[in-house]
Amino acid sequence: MESATVLIVEDEPSIADILRITLKFHGFAVHTAATGREALAAAREHRPDLVLLDVMLPDGNGWEVCRTLRAERTFPDELAVIFVTARDAPRDVVAGLALGGDDYITKPFGVDEVVARVQAVLRRTRRHIVSDPVLRHGDLEMDEATYSVRRGGKPVDLTPTEYNLLRQLLRNAGRIVTKEQLLQDVWSYDFDVESTVLETYISYLRRKLDHLGPPLIETKRGIGYGLRAVRA
Repeated sequence: MESATVLIVEDEPSIADILRITLKFHGFAVHTAATGREALAAAREHRPDLVLLDVMLPDGNGWEVCRTLRAERTFPDELAVIFVTARDAPRDVVAGLALGGDDYITKPFGVDEVVARVQAVLRRTRRHIVSDPVLRHGDLEMDEATYSVRRGGKPVDLTPTEYNLLRQLLRNAGRIVTKEQLLQDVWSYDFDVESTVLETYISYLRRKLDHLGPPLIETKRGIGYGLRAVRA
């Protein structure tokens, strides 16, 4: 199953942080931008599946950003846009949807509502992302619908942090994920910190997984971690 990427365009840092942390917890890859110009640059660089787009921006409005995204041929037709704004007049809602928005969320909002709207829009625009909630690597399975993990058919009891760390490794199976990226994705660390916390949780995962089969987690010294290749 492929991970969905969300671009949050929001100039209020507190709101952007809450949305970023919440969406990362639910398994999305997340990028942020605070202006229309930053939003277009980030969209071109990261190729998001969905843009969570504030209407009122310091250098213009989200409608113009949406119009540009829809006009550029480099973006696929299934790129989804959800407008987020305090402006809830019917004419504003109609204007946003007419410009190519897929949904409209008014402030103030609950984060659970945002997650539900994002998932619903992605079900319509990229069905293959959510059609199978199970991540698999060899005899290891993670069901994101039930937050359960099994290896060789046997359940593996994980804490929320262990689960999120293993999910990032599964989503990147076949390659090494850097320590910095794992710290950012799992713990939302955007600065240089000691990697002791990561090493500790890697050891927890190994302890719970390795007694059920061959060692799965590979260490690339000085770089990061990944899941070992599985022999056919």
